[in-house]
Amino acid sequence: MNPHPLTRRPGAAVRGAAAPALAALLLALAGCSSDGASDGAAEQADTAPTSDASAGRGQEPARIATATGSEIDVHAEPDGAVTQTLASPNDFGADRTFLIEDERGEWLEVLLPVRPNGSTGWVRASDVSLSTTTLSLHVDLGDFAFRVLDGGEEVRSGDVAIGTEDTPTPPGRYYFTELLRPPEPDGDYGAYAFGLSGFSPTLEEFAGGPGQLAVHGTDDESGLGGEVSHGCIRVANDDITWMAENLPLGTPVEVTE
Repeated sequence: MNPHPLTRRPGAAVRGAAAPALAALLLALAGCSSDGASDGAAEQADTAPTSDASAGRGQEPARIATATGSEIDVHAEPDGAVTQTLASPNDFGADRTFLIEDERGEWLEVLLPVRPNGSTGWVRASDVSLSTTTLSLHVDLGDFAFRVLDGGEEVRSGDVAIGTEDTPTPPGRYYFTELLRPPEPDGDYGAYAFGLSGFSPTLEEFAGGPGQLAVHGTDDESGLGGEVSHGCIRVANDDITWMAENLPLGTPVEVTE
């Protein structure tokens, strides 16, 4: 499998990722497609800059922590035992990013991209850089619809496809962990694929990957409004392209039934 070169938007910095890692993410996201097929290697894509207005959860901006070193220790509680150490960049070439849930002095409680979904841990504020975003993605599984909010204002909406009864899309609070550009926009993953911090409740492993959830595009809009995937959320290519241009890593994603 020949790797596709990473691309760079004007003025944006890209951290390279090894081709095996990029291919692994497509395997990790293989549970998104209806048949488990892979499009080949993908390119890491850039995200839009963050902003500082009120938004997201209530009227407060969502706060994002990005690891500044090559690894970061996660603690069970402030000054508590280290429960795990996570590398940065992650396996897919993206800087290790967390969504901040709480703060206690020099400690930050963050949502973790691990099983079980919704797991949190504590990291030192000195180990991360901080940013905010006013944007959040909300997915209603019952209505097969998404909304992007900027504060309390809707700025984009559309239809989604979700997981089947046997491989459902789990409700929960997540965030974007990486953004890739598949080599074929008319393939299984559309123009872009955002990795989510959550995992399938029924697929511990799929096609060599860990069953990671994603929000990705599709050029086959006939499946939108239905239960067709192995757990990932599909949107039209126009919608995922807009998200890729406007939503940074760390953007909160609320999935409700």
